[in-house]
Amino acid sequence: MTVIIICGIILIGALGMVGGRRREKGMSGWLVAGRKLPTWTSWFLQAGESLTTFSFLGLAGLGFVGGVSGAYAVGYLTACLCIQYFVAPRIRNIAASRGYLTMADFFKDRFRSRTLSIIIAVVGALFLIPYLELQLTGLGLIVQLATGSQTARGLSMVLASALVVVFVIWGGIRGIARVSIFKDFGMLIALAVVTVGVVGFAGGFPEVFAAVAKADDALFTTHAPGFDWVFWVSAVAITTIGAGFQTFPHLWPPMLAARSGNVLRSNIKWLAVYQLLLFMPITVGMVAVLFIPKSTIPNQVLFTAAQHTLPEWLVAVVAVFGAAAAMVPAAAISMGIGSLVANNVTYKLAERGRFLVTRITIVAAMVLALALGIVKSDIGALLLLTYGGLAQMSPAVAAGLPRKVRVSTAAVASGIVAGVLFVAVTTFVPAAGLALGSWDNGFVGLGINVVVLGIVEAVVRMRRGAAPEPVSLDIPAEEVEV
Repeated sequence: MTVIIICGIILIGALGMVGGRRREKGMSGWLVAGRKLPTWTSWFLQAGESLTTFSFLGLAGLGFVGGVSGAYAVGYLTACLCIQYFVAPRIRNIAASRGYLTMADFFKDRFRSRTLSIIIAVVGALFLIPYLELQLTGLGLIVQLATGSQTARGLSMVLASALVVVFVIWGGIRGIARVSIFKDFGMLIALAVVTVGVVGFAGGFPEVFAAVAKADDALFTTHAPGFDWVFWVSAVAITTIGAGFQTFPHLWPPMLAARSGNVLRSNIKWLAVYQLLLFMPITVGMVAVLFIPKSTIPNQVLFTAAQHTLPEWLVAVVAVFGAAAAMVPAAAISMGIGSLVANNVTYKLAERGRFLVTRITIVAAMVLALALGIVKSDIGALLLLTYGGLAQMSPAVAAGLPRKVRVSTAAVASGIVAGVLFVAVTTFVPAAGLALGSWDNGFVGLGINVVVLGIVEAVVRMRRGAAPEPVSLDIPAEEVEV
């Protein structure tokens, strides 16, 4: 089994390197493929973020302990597309006209502030580290659960991390796209196989749901401890806002690489249907209560259930596709971190120097995330930390979308800093988060963010005696989409 998984991981890395560097000329070619990716390539890059290790492990665990509360992921991933339908093409077209390569470039240009772009780059890179760690932690856990070997867990994490670094540096955004195609088809097959196996073992549709309700009817409500309606509403709200306004830096290269805004719109219309696949791991988690111990660690539920119901070789194949679900987002995240640091922190360097910084940063980020991942972490908590922190940029992104920016740099910067500090403190200082109950700390932090932004903006306008001079966009007519 271990041999099958290791060979699968090597195959995934090889796919990312096939044909690398043929068309990658300069930072623009490597990072956004010259803004020429067609519909289907863009589709797989956009869809790649929907099915990750969180889908494999985290959602099954949420289904096991929280039941239908786990559907919050389906809720926000669908709702955020309603916002993205308008926001993503707008950002892509502004970026094409103004030459942006990263999210921080957008902030520098729209708010006329190099300092703000550096703050965005640093905050974005730091809050992506937990998300990168999440992918590597999930990959290691998948291999450990499939093989029962702690050694295989560590070896697979190191091997996958090295391969991701190599194929990202070698193949750029096109390399990630190739692996995304393999990953998405594989994830669909793997989730379907596990769901059918687990449900069939437990009695089949629809009888199995009656059995689950009899075993624990709370799983069909949002009343499970820690996963009540407050959690559901606040978690859906903050992640919808954050994802809708594209506050995740690693998703900007796929968005900016699309051939046109219409390509993004076409993909987004179908991505909402794609999210329905997430009901499969949630179902696996809920059904698993019928035959695995309630004391099972949530992140281990999916593979524990699979081992009860599937042959060993098929569990190994599922593990390979699970590894792909970790490696694709890990590649995109490491690329996002590297490009932010190189393009917006060490911006004074020539392009060749920025390329070198990008590579060094990718390696450093991967090593740090690997070290943190080896000591093990809560996958769901890491996801919410990243989402809650990065969502603090959403008011600033919204302010930068109109043709004229009417909010001051000081206001948006103050709001971001206030929101990020609140999320960080309530996450890392346990006593600080006790009073929040089931409220998502990112959601509360966003409220603080907006209040601080409003106060600072009011003070700025009082001191100036009027609203700040709006920063106007000069975009060719054919680039503007409503």
